[in-house]
Amino acid sequence: MGWNSWDCYGAAVNEDDVRGNADYMAANLKQYGWDTIVVDIQWSEPGANSSHYRKYVPLDMDEYSRLMPAVNRFPSAANGQGFKPLADYVHGLGLKFGIHIMRGIPRQAAHADTALLGTTATARQIAHPNSICPWNTDMYGLDVNVEGAQAYYDSLFQLYAEWGVDYIKVDDIADSRLYGIHMDEIKMIRKSIDKCGRPMVLSLSPGPAPVDRAEELIENANMWRITDDFWDIWHLLLDMFDRCERWAPHVGPGHWPDCDMLPLGHIGIRSIDGGGADRMTRFTRDEQRTMMSLWSIFRSPLMFGGELRDNDDWTNSLLTNEEVIRVLREGSNARLISREDGRVVWASDAADGSLNVALFNVGEEKQVVSAEFAGSVRDLWERQDLGTLDKLAFELAPHASILLNVKA
Repeated sequence: MGWNSWDCYGAAVNEDDVRGNADYMAANLKQYGWDTIVVDIQWSEPGANSSHYRKYVPLDMDEYSRLMPAVNRFPSAANGQGFKPLADYVHGLGLKFGIHIMRGIPRQAAHADTALLGTTATARQIAHPNSICPWNTDMYGLDVNVEGAQAYYDSLFQLYAEWGVDYIKVDDIADSRLYGIHMDEIKMIRKSIDKCGRPMVLSLSPGPAPVDRAEELIENANMWRITDDFWDIWHLLLDMFDRCERWAPHVGPGHWPDCDMLPLGHIGIRSIDGGGADRMTRFTRDEQRTMMSLWSIFRSPLMFGGELRDNDDWTNSLLTNEEVIRVLREGSNARLISREDGRVVWASDAADGSLNVALFNVGEEKQVVSAEFAGSVRDLWERQDLGTLDKLAFELAPHASILLNVKA
């Protein structure tokens, strides 16, 4: 449960943005379980100014071919300190600190044939020039069979451990669009994390990660995207019901299929992604609760994408409901119960032996959604007891939902 800078600041987040959102999380959300602050893509690019990637631009890099934070955007990184001062600040608030990286090695390092730490190999020797990202020109993938490739990843994670990184999001790796999943590089990164001496959550992007590689993903990563970038558009939310159904058997402690960030609140501030610019989320309130209910009962990681300091009471109500968070944190065996004509029912087992049940109307007309569960029923979003019912049946507006706890 955390905050990621992408949905609101694109590639152009700066230190003040990160510190401000960390301050807000510590003061207002930490008590509910929100604890991670993640700096997303392009933090090494001095001229980044939106979610638009500028091609073949110089990046800040150290003498060992490792990208460094752009000092004009992250002033505390001056004098080779990297993200350590910012991580120290975030840790001082009782929170965890994360960064985004692209798989592989900077193209500029390969072209200049710069040195690597811990090996006599050089950047050009370990780069795989035919292994590229179709949407970002910064990196080449690594030639995993070449001496020095593992040492380069080891040197990256040694640096991140020195900085105090707790969470690493690796991009262009779970589904690279051109080549599918890069499992060899995932396994190299797993080795490097295990060697670096600091526990780190490993998150893989973008999706969809292939379901048929689930066991390898569980063995090597903590979370992996099951979708491409998710935005505040209804058809993308509707599609997540299919994705969650496919991935539900693979959810478990320490390994979480990831439905992607929550495009809630004030987003698009320096972003032109998702078909819109500076805006409050385009999801209706019903759709916002539907998203939060599905993510919670499925047990996806929750990474808030909006500018936290602009949250209104409604948005905070989605993030601070302890009863809904309990479904996320303590539920198990999430499963689809039924789906027919836009009526969808999910359930999960609660820690106290009761049942969490989510009813969704994903259709375009008002309709009754029902399920054959009986007992003492509580509406978790409204925090209201609904009495003892012999059946669940609720009339729901289009795109609306209700999240219940049922005690037999």
